[in-house]
Amino acid sequence: MQDQPTEAFTLDLDRQRRCGFPEVVYGEGKDPDTLTKIIAQLRDNETDVLVTRMDGDKAERLAVPYPDGRYNPIARTWRLDVAVPPANQADTGQVTIVTAGTSDVPVAEEARETLRWMRIEPQMVHDVGVAGPHRLPAHLDVLRDVDAVVVVAGMEGALPSIVGGYVDCPVIAVPTSVGYGASLGGVTALLGMINSCAANVTVVNIDAGFKGGYIAGMIARRCHRSSSSP
Repeated sequence: MQDQPTEAFTLDLDRQRRCGFPEVVYGEGKDPDTLTKIIAQLRDNETDVLVTRMDGDKAERLAVPYPDGRYNPIARTWRLDVAVPPANQADTGQVTIVTAGTSDVPVAEEARETLRWMRIEPQMVHDVGVAGPHRLPAHLDVLRDVDAVVVVAGMEGALPSIVGGYVDCPVIAVPTSVGYGASLGGVTALLGMINSCAANVTVVNIDAGFKGGYIAGMIARRCHRSSSSP
């Protein structure tokens, strides 16, 4: 008798109950057949699906069994909305994503798609890095009165500190690997952000748009939950 094949994954289908949001799928290293099976289990569990770090070839393969899936080629993310959306989208909280430069957009888009998966539609502010600091004050109307701000920057990583001096909410700094040799693949930006003197700035890993968006989404949801409590 031949042994039955064993799946190379075990999904945590209880995570949404415990942690507020379901498991996210890391797409790199997974073949399309494995991704198809994982998505099927999440869908059957009535769970919204987010796959990160997915290339276009895999997205094309998934378009056949899941024509309603949404692929963002810039973010390299794939989403499938399964659960019933909230009656009022504004009830999920408010987040603004800021980029220092155009080269930071792919990481910012990963944060944006993560927030959309969390049923939060973020506002976007692009290309306001410290090489032209006069550009930032023009966008203060979408930086203030939000629950959290995600700032995505490479090079010297100074932008989160500047933003932190303008707002009264948490600033999640996302260092990117953008920059010349001494940027050390994002390490310089990471260390600059960790050493920020702005007390409301916290930092995630290099190029971790998903993590920045996820933390901002949790803060936004928690803020809304607190304001909605009797």
